[in-house]
Amino acid sequence: MIKVGIVGASGYTGGELLRFLKYHSDVEVVAATSRKFDGIPVYKVHPNLRDLELKFENLKPGEIDADLIFTATPHGASMKIVPEILEAGAKVVDLSGDYRFDDVHVYEEWYHFKHTDPRDAVYGLPEINRDEIKKAELVANPGCFPTGAILACIPVVNEKLVDTIVVDSKSGVSGAGVKPTTVTHYPNCSDNVAPYAVTKHRHMPEIQEKLSKFGDVRVSFTPHLVPVTRGILTTVHTFLKEDVSSDYVKEIYDDFYREEPFVRVLDVGEIPSLSSVRGSNYCHIGCFEIDQNGRLVIVSAIDNLVKGASGQAVQNMNLMFGFPETRSLEQVGLHP
Repeated sequence: MIKVGIVGASGYTGGELLRFLKYHSDVEVVAATSRKFDGIPVYKVHPNLRDLELKFENLKPGEIDADLIFTATPHGASMKIVPEILEAGAKVVDLSGDYRFDDVHVYEEWYHFKHTDPRDAVYGLPEINRDEIKKAELVANPGCFPTGAILACIPVVNEKLVDTIVVDSKSGVSGAGVKPTTVTHYPNCSDNVAPYAVTKHRHMPEIQEKLSKFGDVRVSFTPHLVPVTRGILTTVHTFLKEDVSSDYVKEIYDDFYREEPFVRVLDVGEIPSLSSVRGSNYCHIGCFEIDQNGRLVIVSAIDNLVKGASGQAVQNMNLMFGFPETRSLEQVGLHP
């Protein structure tokens, strides 16, 4: 049994962490921090956790006696508290972007923060870094868009079948966080599909950096906000360097992900759906269709709050402490 704390537990990712950890047989949640809701029962903010006997506390990270702490904090905030946590002897899974990049200058360019703690961290995508995660003290949980995009692309990049990739992703409104904005106000986002940061989204260099470890590839990325609560549907467009069939491409994906507990490869022409993964830690990858110009189309679907955030964070925790990787994450999606 390990003791776990969550810094920034009142947001959507904090609520999802609590949802999965509630049924984890090897975890005791000893702290859920929030300045705004200090002293308030957790279920008052996360009503689906009605029977969770836990209150928010306004604790400093160093005051939490835990074996592992999830930092569900904004970009730029994690780097200010992670050193204190590590020095106190706890391991960390950070859900911000602060430790995701190999090159701190890339982070500073795209996130517009001066990095004050440029230490090494393991990038927490288990499908590519499982062995390193098992030995890590600090894991940088991937971004939601990069998770869906990287998983959709790795097999063909690894086989050197492509060198230019265009990623088009559609995300639910929960990806913007719990705080309402003009963009996420219901009358503005309902009945609409809105592209944003069309050539300059901060997740583009993350996708580029991680895929470049598997092959020489150029990545372009555009996200869209769609009027659904959860999920990211990613459509990847890329032109093949060789004349291969859709069946051959699918075989590559079958082989690459054969032993992966949370990746499901669909049939050629089968399109993943958001409802199939909603609420789950699964990534579904499908389509694999090729047009007359040699354009290969790959589609992936994840829940942005689960495999794109909190579920993957729990998956990383399981690896870090030697628990079964799927523990507390086995539930399938909520369809319809």
